Amino acid sequence: MRHELLDVLHWLDATPAPRGQERTAAHRLRGWCADRWPHVEWEVLEHGPVGGSLLAAHGAGPLLYSHLDTSLDDGDASYRLVTGNAAPVGPLTADDDTVAGFGLGVARGPAAAALVAFAEAGSGRLLLAGSGTHRRDGGTTGLEAYADAYPLPRSAIVAKCGPPTLLWHEPGALYLTVRVTGRAGAAMAAESAKPTGGVVAHAGVVLDELARWRTDYLAADPRVGQTGRACGIGAISGGWPDKPDLLPAQLRIDLYVVAGDRVEPAVLAAELTDRLRARCAESVLRDCTVDVEAESVAPAAATSADAPVVTAARAAWRDEFGAQPPPITGWTGSTDGVVLRARGVDTVRLGPQAQPAADDPRRDALSLAQLAAYARIYRRLLTELPA
Repeated sequence: MRHELLDVLHWLDATPAPRGQERTAAHRLRGWCADRWPHVEWEVLEHGPVGGSLLAAHGAGPLLYSHLDTSLDDGDASYRLVTGNAAPVGPLTADDDTVAGFGLGVARGPAAAALVAFAEAGSGRLLLAGSGTHRRDGGTTGLEAYADAYPLPRSAIVAKCGPPTLLWHEPGALYLTVRVTGRAGAAMAAESAKPTGGVVAHAGVVLDELARWRTDYLAADPRVGQTGRACGIGAISGGWPDKPDLLPAQLRIDLYVVAGDRVEPAVLAAELTDRLRARCAESVLRDCTVDVEAESVAPAAATSADAPVVTAARAAWRDEFGAQPPPITGWTGSTDGVVLRARGVDTVRLGPQAQPAADDPRRDALSLAQLAAYARIYRRLLTELPA
């Protein structure tokens, strides 16, 4: 299995699959898989302008799901804004038990394990979906396109990196966009802007109140089931980098919010709007308008702890690792498991634990032995769970 996993990982590493642009990679992977495992009928499901997913079925059975796209696009200018590093990311490397490379955590490592497990299982279904990572205004995902075109089974296994345990409850997620708008001006005449110096120069007022709001939001976490809350500022923008002698009229701040409990995005946005308006009214931003917009990704969702897929996954975990899956609370990672549950599919998530590679934090490091262990669990669940 180590040999199979390394072959798949090297292939994925050499084939770019940025989110929403996976179609070429999906077709090439279909051909590669057809040559390697000709007993399986591999298909490509196209979606969106250039999106694509790889799928296959050994008749009826549970769905083994991961995704084909990487969370970030190596070499893209916007990716460099996140990492602060413009140097090329090196190719996949394997040293004893450790494999390291770009996009292994999201999601080439578990996707490789899922692919090998499915090819060996002889039962069940596989979906390596395009557009599997969160992206605002991202259009139809590969999973949504699959669910619209094919009947879904009763149960699914999500192959994603995560905590060293079994998840049957995942939080929901949403985006919040904060806009504070004053009046544009010119840097050579600071008083021409409203407020003086421009709204961006006073971003600290807004950031300070957002920090207070975040503290209160996290403190109110009811810790439902296995999940918890999280919140972070992912982007700050304002103005025109090509012409910084202009003072922009608007400051924009984008936040990612996670909730294991049922949070209503519109209510959350309204509460934050009231707080920010009250804070700005006491500052130089008093004459600015303040608005907060919410965009839902997915609500929190849970599978019953005694559902057949959870029971079977517990047994497979115990036999593979020699102990029960450890209990967990406060988990804040949201994946397409919530999408499957919303469509009535009992779903569990499990996979290896990725760490930043020692040589470059843009690369992930995984244990091949651990990856093979999860592949064996995936294979067993495909063969044991009913259709």
